[in-house]
Amino acid sequence: MAVVKLRNNESQEQLLKRFRKKVVKSGVLGTVRDKRWFVSRVEKRRLEKKKAVRRLKRKRRSY
Repeated sequence: MAVVKLRNNESQEQLLKRFRKKVVKSGVLGTVRDKRWFVSRVEKRRLEKKKAVRRLKRKRRSY
């Protein structure tokens, strides 16, 4: 869980910005998105293969 305490002379916007960074870095939102719908093991495996193919294509294109 991301916890942020208000520092001396820190505005609310800066505090919120630090909180958002911590949440993104911790990966909480990604986990929530993944668990929003049930995805079978076979489907997960298929999606991972698809991502890997995309990564390889992108890597080859950059050369």
